[in-house]
Amino acid sequence: MPGSDSAWLAIESVTHRYGDRIALADVSFTVRRGELFGLLGPNGGGKTTLFRVLCTLLPPSAGRVTLAGRPVDRRKIGVVFQSPSLDKKLTVRENLLHQGHLYGWRGAALRARIAELLERFQLADRAGDHVEKLSGGLRRRVELAKGLLHRPAVLLLDEPSTGLDPRARRELGEYLTQLTRQDGVTVVLTTHIMEEADRCDRLAILDRGRLVALETPAALKEQVGGDVIRVSANVPESLRALVQAKFGVAASVVDGRVRIERARGHEFVPQLVEAFPGEIESVSLGKPTLEDVFIHLTGHRFA
Repeated sequence: MPGSDSAWLAIESVTHRYGDRIALADVSFTVRRGELFGLLGPNGGGKTTLFRVLCTLLPPSAGRVTLAGRPVDRRKIGVVFQSPSLDKKLTVRENLLHQGHLYGWRGAALRARIAELLERFQLADRAGDHVEKLSGGLRRRVELAKGLLHRPAVLLLDEPSTGLDPRARRELGEYLTQLTRQDGVTVVLTTHIMEEADRCDRLAILDRGRLVALETPAALKEQVGGDVIRVSANVPESLRALVQAKFGVAASVVDGRVRIERARGHEFVPQLVEAFPGEIESVSLGKPTLEDVFIHLTGHRFA
């Protein structure tokens, strides 16, 4: 169950620079054993750099990462990169055999482990197919099986849903939940897809190299403080100032629309339209999303 170890994977004051540019700035948090943990952030936010640090591919400029209190041992982590790492000219089984050999697995033990994973990911009937003939969703399943073959303590995935259709994305989410709930594997993934982030037990939100939030998706949405109202107007900046002056509520302009956070927003919208009928072109109302959380925390759009 998630939470059995409060600091199974610990990121402690990790900073990384590329020359004069700071990609990570004193980032600290912990991941619990058996947790499905997400690193959410826009491109350039720092999540890819942190992923490379967690994979031991990149030593941080400062700080450290530990697994069960010790420096991370590559043999104890499994990695699924955003870019495919399968050999398309080999079969599914051959890809898994070669992965096993890299970790010193041989003979009956390796064959049994491959059979177990093929069954788990519903690939047994495709074991003899060349990878180049598989769909994107099936290839992702093979990537997961490959990353899990040596029974890692932590599985790291970089943008795992990239390129998948909605059905394959849902299936991937179900597999990851099964891994954490039934097998106790700790899963850490990077994502910019809100649907994927919503499935995580907890999220670390990164922006411009800094950790701006760390909580469950539900708790993060509660921070927004009500419904989110978006207003299209003739002159957005002018309407923003008028709304703040008349109603005393905070408003901002995001992507050319006035954005307001308001409890019981359905009651406020008629007041807003009645007050400024000539200024408003359209109004939308919705419950907070993770993108709204990001805007609330950073003041700018997730992009």
